[in-house]
Amino acid sequence: MLFSELDAAAPDVILGIAQAFRADSSPHKVDLGIGIYKDDHGQSPVLPSVKAAEKWLTEQQASKAYLSSAGSPEFNRAITQLLFGQDAEDAFDGRIRSIQTPGGSGALRVIADFLKTHAPTSRIWLPNPTWATHQPIFAACGLTIQRYPYYDLANGKLLFEEMRTALQSAKSNDVVVLHGCCHNPTGEDLQPPHWHIIADLLRQAGAMALVDLAYQGFGGSLEEDAYAIRFLAGLLPELFVTSSCSKNFSLYRDRVGALTTVAQDKASSVILQEHIAKAVRANYSMPPDHGGAVVAHILQQTDLRDQWQIELDTMRTRIASVRTLFAQELKRVTGRDHGAIARQKGMFSLLNLSPDAIARLRDVHHIYMISTGRINVAGLTSENFARVAAAIADVQSPTAT
Repeated sequence: MLFSELDAAAPDVILGIAQAFRADSSPHKVDLGIGIYKDDHGQSPVLPSVKAAEKWLTEQQASKAYLSSAGSPEFNRAITQLLFGQDAEDAFDGRIRSIQTPGGSGALRVIADFLKTHAPTSRIWLPNPTWATHQPIFAACGLTIQRYPYYDLANGKLLFEEMRTALQSAKSNDVVVLHGCCHNPTGEDLQPPHWHIIADLLRQAGAMALVDLAYQGFGGSLEEDAYAIRFLAGLLPELFVTSSCSKNFSLYRDRVGALTTVAQDKASSVILQEHIAKAVRANYSMPPDHGGAVVAHILQQTDLRDQWQIELDTMRTRIASVRTLFAQELKRVTGRDHGAIARQKGMFSLLNLSPDAIARLRDVHHIYMISTGRINVAGLTSENFARVAAAIADVQSPTAT
């Protein structure tokens, strides 16, 4: 009997924190765990531009018939242009193609399935640390995982020289996973000079880059956050890009993402797309349409696109502001420099806290974060950031028990 012989599954760390938070009856509880954008009232509202696009879709959509394994052609065209510029097709001579996927994680799984079939000896190089779901997605397909140094938690800085040294061992057909912006979980990003060095290293090794761009528009402008993928596409013959609309369109539960490939030439791009489509058919067959149709409509309508960009700017500006306030308050109450938090980008930062300190934050102060010390900065508000800083100072105190 298969079912009765199963051992209890290990709980999901992030979802477990969310469940514990919901069960806490304290009116002062703070959720810094799951990675969703929240406004200064602690809410994660539907963007007005999304509401407008959904209204249009309800009134105008004539069919719920299947599209294809690649999803909506309008979405794919719009997302390619968002990533690589309005003239992407001409600028890159037909080398770039996008398909719609169920979130960025769906795109990653398609890549893993594709590699397992066509390059099963490829090693997947992941930064240490990285998004918690990267490793299980690739490991589930039986691919070999390598880790490279990325971040010095104790000193709050990028370990670029150590990263470069490790990646010098990458070989042909290895795949190096890189965060395009707003590194999860650290917020510590590579800068243009770093990308230049990494591009040369990959080109010499014959290794491929997989750029995970889950937060375009949350670090700097949409154009700034696309710097890495545009630079790499111009220098490298092949490139994977996974992107998500969860954060920048606040479409979390609608699962909207894309897998974009850059091939050596247009003919190779067409053949690659055929193999990617086979991987999709063997997995989820085709992506859900609603969220992709919403994104496509927003990006194709000038007024709605302008409105969405204002909303995106508001989200990014709020995160940057609360980073600065939080870093200043932490320095005031702890006497230690926390400038890295203000300098870093995106929704996440990694705090150097012990498991005991994190447990005390939860049990005594009703502040929830995952056990690695990653915090969702967007969970901080003008009402709670000082209280969170004071609680961190308390659990770091030598007298804390």
